[in-house]
Amino acid sequence: MCEHFGHRGCDEDRAESQSDTEKANFCDYFKPATDAYKGGYQDKSQRAKAELAALFGDAPPEQERNKEDAPLTPAELAEKKLREMLGGNN
Repeated sequence: MCEHFGHRGCDEDRAESQSDTEKANFCDYFKPATDAYKGGYQDKSQRAKAELAALFGDAPPEQERNKEDAPLTPAELAEKKLREMLGGNN
């Protein structure tokens, strides 16, 4: 997403008009928009289940993975070992 891209296309006055927007076009004025990516992982299935539960007045579903009962992923295990070595919180 470009910072100059608006509702009607490119808002940059000096940029050339693109006749075929389906093909790749080069623009000297392209500047990536800082707010184009809304980061963060969202579990869509959990969110949908919670919305359905709220719609029908049910209790929200529990998380599928209980951290205390489930085994740790390799990344979580490595982080735990590193925290133990450095004397950090678990």
